[in-house]
Amino acid sequence: MTPFARNRLAACVVLACSSSYSYAAQTNDYNEIEEVVAVASPIKDSQKAAIMAKQSASNFVDIVAADTIGRFPDQNLADSLGRVPGLAIERDQGQARYINFRGAPFRYTTIAIDGMTIPGAENGRIPRFDSFPSVITSRLSANKAIMPDMPGESIAGFINIETFNPFDVEGFSLATDVGLGNQALGDGDISKFSVRTSWSGENVGISLFASQNSREQITDNREFDLEQVDSELLVNELDMRSYKVKREDEAYGGRFEYRPSDSMNRFFFSTLYSKFQDHEERNQYVFDFAGGAEAAGSNLAAGETGTGLAMVSRSLEYGLYENSTWTNTLGADLQLGDWFLEARTNFTKTENDVFLPLPYSLYGAAVASYDVSDINDPLVTLAPGTSLNDIDYGYEMLLVYGSALSIDSLQFKLDAETDFAFAGLNNTFKMGLGHDQREAQGYGTNGGMGSLYGINPSDYVTDQAWHTDFTNSINGTYFDNKQLRADLESASGGLAVTPDNASKINIDENITTAYAMVTNQFKWGSLVSGVRIESTDYTSSGPEGEHSDTFTEVLPSVNLNIDLSDQVKFRAALSTGMSRPTYNEWRASASIDTTEQTISGGNPFLEAESSCGADMSLEWYAGDASLVAVGAFYRHIDDVIYADTTYVDAGNYVSEFAGEQWKYTGFINGDEGHFQGIELNFIGQASDFISESWDGFGFSANLTLLDSEFTTLSGSSFSLPGTSDMIFNSSVYYENDLFSARLNYQYRDDWLSTTENDSMGEYWAAQTRLDLSLSYTLAEPVYGSDVSFYANINNLTDEIDVRYIGTEATPNQIERYGRRYMAGVRINF
Repeated sequence: MTPFARNRLAACVVLACSSSYSYAAQTNDYNEIEEVVAVASPIKDSQKAAIMAKQSASNFVDIVAADTIGRFPDQNLADSLGRVPGLAIERDQGQARYINFRGAPFRYTTIAIDGMTIPGAENGRIPRFDSFPSVITSRLSANKAIMPDMPGESIAGFINIETFNPFDVEGFSLATDVGLGNQALGDGDISKFSVRTSWSGENVGISLFASQNSREQITDNREFDLEQVDSELLVNELDMRSYKVKREDEAYGGRFEYRPSDSMNRFFFSTLYSKFQDHEERNQYVFDFAGGAEAAGSNLAAGETGTGLAMVSRSLEYGLYENSTWTNTLGADLQLGDWFLEARTNFTKTENDVFLPLPYSLYGAAVASYDVSDINDPLVTLAPGTSLNDIDYGYEMLLVYGSALSIDSLQFKLDAETDFAFAGLNNTFKMGLGHDQREAQGYGTNGGMGSLYGINPSDYVTDQAWHTDFTNSINGTYFDNKQLRADLESASGGLAVTPDNASKINIDENITTAYAMVTNQFKWGSLVSGVRIESTDYTSSGPEGEHSDTFTEVLPSVNLNIDLSDQVKFRAALSTGMSRPTYNEWRASASIDTTEQTISGGNPFLEAESSCGADMSLEWYAGDASLVAVGAFYRHIDDVIYADTTYVDAGNYVSEFAGEQWKYTGFINGDEGHFQGIELNFIGQASDFISESWDGFGFSANLTLLDSEFTTLSGSSFSLPGTSDMIFNSSVYYENDLFSARLNYQYRDDWLSTTENDSMGEYWAAQTRLDLSLSYTLAEPVYGSDVSFYANINNLTDEIDVRYIGTEATPNQIERYGRRYMAGVRINF
């Protein structure tokens, strides 16, 4: 070995706390790395650990330390990542679920747990962050400039969840978190429980964890079908909904690790099972004023207010959305002469299931008035003497919708690195091989129609008025959807979806990777250069046959890091990447909705998107735990995949509907596109900038200005789905030895949701969130344990989320969820 060889035993210790990617290679000072991965309790120390990790990294990366996750009033890991510069949250019914990394579509981001990539449960690509528990997390790394040892399918970025290792704490440890809370709208119960225990000796370390969370809420929803006609508003349809939702997630797992004495090796096995369930009760009424005018032989008058005949339909439901991930990794780190090897075998299974039985009543009619002059509180009022529950429906039936997707992934990965000297310089050579074999089976959305087995849904109406922060102008009351579902199950002998052949998904995918990279250390910094090769072989089978293809991407990258001083670092990177189609896009099948008269289909001939781009940043590490940074990036994309809509003869899919024109949504490769932006980031401790007397006060803020565009085959231009022009996050806090308080603000402006309508996109309007977190730690340990009490308040300003078509003058959905309160206790032994 050369004189500058790293301490491999130290590297193994670091690897136990990080991913299989060799973050130990980012510095020659092991003691510095050891301080970085240590989890401290104060907010300042947590930020200091994250900043030190960022400074010592060999690429452009932002870090969220474990204690930061605990201190923020976060519902899940998506909330935590939402505070990273350039990352924005997309919510589902008010709860953070997806990440738009630098304003890019979801699939441009790859997620890994300890370096092993995880297929997206919903469609093979898109990661969800609302089902992974924070109890397992040691650190989140958001890599913005990709290196050859990271997945090439990371056009926007690569997020690695680094899990807790039993050797992080000497001897026995126990950490618990128990919380109870309330969702203000609907007075829903919230509960939180997690426990993590570990033991480590000289050679053996064991950790176990469990987590369960439950949230009951009301989703207050109003939807619209509006048009602008000669500068006047045409109110075609108003849709009034109230959802009772119970969301539950649970996770279990552990890790066993063995480190032989007098050796630099380690062997481990880790397992994680997580499941997310969304139990949904629907109470929905649709008032079709355009249909009513047509039935009455008249024209619908334009205006924000009006009175006329409305055709009425009612939908009820007690359904379930469910997804799970089970991932298992067997690993070994070995010192073989001058080479350090990391070997991993991983098996991951993801499942995503949807089952929605809907008693559906249609062909009702009522005279009603509407008023949308306050678009955030639309009104529908029935004629005097008319009750919502007295409406007669001409036809009632049972609709049963379902979809399912199961993905099995078997991965093998081998990384090897060695130090060498050349021209008097310290260098590291690293190379690796990998193979990921995936099988995806399931079916897209299927809808079946049937009778209600003699059951009258109107018999299940209750006198409980809707919980709402809108005006309940229709005097809506809840149905006993659970009992209605139970009686339908009993009468039918069991409700189920029988998927048709046209909707089945069968995809086999094999991804083989190889890379080589060199890290050159200079007195002024480092240079990391290399290339990654990814070969993809896939087969997509459907009712009309199958399509197979093989393609190979060569992905070079260079990362330059220059230490302008001990406190100032300049980074520049050139990188390439690619994004494969999702399994929903790649399937050789279609999904048919006979109620909405729509068809959505895949395209097995889609090509993968490819990208090239650049990153630059200037970082000033000011004081003990402060940072001022400015960065810029650009990505060019070829063959952008987007959704397009046309009309087809429904008889091509369902013979009894021959001659009818139904809307068909499919996926195609468009022309080129790009996304680019500027990031400004400030993390400041008052004691670093003012005086020591201000110790305990801190402030952070980051601003990202974004721009994106792609061109469709018809020549229309849109921003990429997920791109907000501006993302802004800020927080202010105070802490001392016992008490901490933190107020956090998030803002993102409008962004494109989908391009299914080629003439007008569907957008989410700007969103704001304000959250507060308080914590108090007892001055003295209780039976040797540190005990802290906390209180979190989310959505302090009770925001309304709005989605619109084309312009904000024509919204198609508004939702409210209310404030969320939680209090609890954390015990650490």
